[in-house]
Amino acid sequence: MSEKTPAATPYSAQAETHQVLNQPASLLPFNTWHSDDTLQYWSQRFGVTNSADLASYGGLCGGTLAEAGFLANKYKPEFHSHDRFGNRIDEVCFHPAYHQLMQTAITYGLPAAPWLKPGAGAQVARAALVYQHMQADAGSGCPLTMTYAAVPVLQQAPPGAADWLGKVLTPRYDPANKPYFAKAGLTIGMAMTEKQGGSDVRANTTRAYPLTADEYELVGHKWFCSAPMCDGFLTLAQTDPGLSCFLLPRWRPDGSKNQFYIQRLKDKLGNCSNASSEVEFRGAFAWRIGDEGRGVRTIIDMVALTRFDCMLGSAGLMRAALAQALHHTAGRSAFGKPLQQQVLMQNVLADLTLDSEAALALSLRVAYALDNQSVVSEQHFVRLATAIGKYWICKRAPQFCYEAMECLGGVGYVEENILPRLYREAPVNAIWEGSGNIQCLDVLRAMQKEPAALQACLNELQAVTGRNDDYDAAFARLQTALQDTSTQEYRARSIADKLALLLQASVLLQYGEPMVAEAFIRARLIQGICSNYGTLPADIDCVALMARAQPKV
Repeated sequence: MSEKTPAATPYSAQAETHQVLNQPASLLPFNTWHSDDTLQYWSQRFGVTNSADLASYGGLCGGTLAEAGFLANKYKPEFHSHDRFGNRIDEVCFHPAYHQLMQTAITYGLPAAPWLKPGAGAQVARAALVYQHMQADAGSGCPLTMTYAAVPVLQQAPPGAADWLGKVLTPRYDPANKPYFAKAGLTIGMAMTEKQGGSDVRANTTRAYPLTADEYELVGHKWFCSAPMCDGFLTLAQTDPGLSCFLLPRWRPDGSKNQFYIQRLKDKLGNCSNASSEVEFRGAFAWRIGDEGRGVRTIIDMVALTRFDCMLGSAGLMRAALAQALHHTAGRSAFGKPLQQQVLMQNVLADLTLDSEAALALSLRVAYALDNQSVVSEQHFVRLATAIGKYWICKRAPQFCYEAMECLGGVGYVEENILPRLYREAPVNAIWEGSGNIQCLDVLRAMQKEPAALQACLNELQAVTGRNDDYDAAFARLQTALQDTSTQEYRARSIADKLALLLQASVLLQYGEPMVAEAFIRARLIQGICSNYGTLPADIDCVALMARAQPKV
């Protein structure tokens, strides 16, 4: 009798192929404060003594607010021109996650804290909060920044708008579409840019017609109105003496809807959780702030602070991208070893850490100067360092985010990961409030018309000479470049590049860890070095730099 043939293994049992191997765990949830040694170091170095709120907010930014950031960007704002009865309402509706982000940020004082309690470390602490918030969601940072930056302008408001400042400084968020006087807390937007002028606001055609000494009606259009659901907007319009500054509320003082009409929302590359719009003023009520014809001078303090937040926000985006790259490469292997043990990957990651820390260090150095405006030299330093930092850090962020994405490979390119959002977000800070050329021309303008600002920055650079030969040589090259005035406008970017790199290096030398300062100088200030990431000199301690930046989870 023949033996039985063994039964074949069912194909269904052989078809089980899906085993998740060699994939790192998600970085979320984590604490963006406790996990970031460099943020703790630089915050404390520039005067923050109480970090309880920073740590608490860090737990939210790496947890529930990070989740809210994904939702607020997935479900974009929607514009409703009319209600179901046909009434014009000009209302933008947001996903609840957006309101969660705004509510939490305002409660923690992102727009108001340093104005309510100024002093040592106040602006630095607020900057550390913003830096973390940008890692959860950058779009909501737009109205938060504008509300923060509007305070110096609102301090000049006429009697009819005198109660706005107190409500802007109140840690209350009320998203309801109702009059400003019925709210406990207010937010501020901006509407300056027009189709025909762009950054050239003196070409604006919007016209203001006086009603009383301080009250006007505005007629015109704005090509970009940021965060159109804010309660009021700082805007510019022409009067007989010239361009003037106004506070335009969404609702008139009598409780009726203002003649402020949203035409459409911008369909943007990134910054999707935030609404940006085109608007028309058809006799819109507004209060004049400052003298007629002095609109740019009146609003310039707000512009300077928004530019500061651009550089700070870009530094935050860079940190968010770096944290993902470091975390992923620590938990994944390729070609027989963990990615972080591959020497070429170490070169790339260490190079990224240098840019990230330098961006943070310079941003918080400017915040420190904002905390010390009673010192004249610090006022002058802020003037030029903000323009330089806004140009350089914002310009570096898109390439930085792309390089971090490449560290993850294909998984970094898909939308479940935060890196596509960071990459799309990165260009906006370079464009908003004056693109690269505008910033470079502003650097030249400050050098020529405000020589004390240039001298304050040169003094900052001079203070650390004698410590590093490569730094000294780069400083000498800058001085030579500044002496040649014949082609300065043509070379404005080259000059701004040199100033930015030297400013970052000087901050690292004066206040930072020697290892980081030395590596940054060797990677950025020696002539002939390739500008691509991953081209560090062979004897730089990449592992130590990576360990310093590695998110602690």
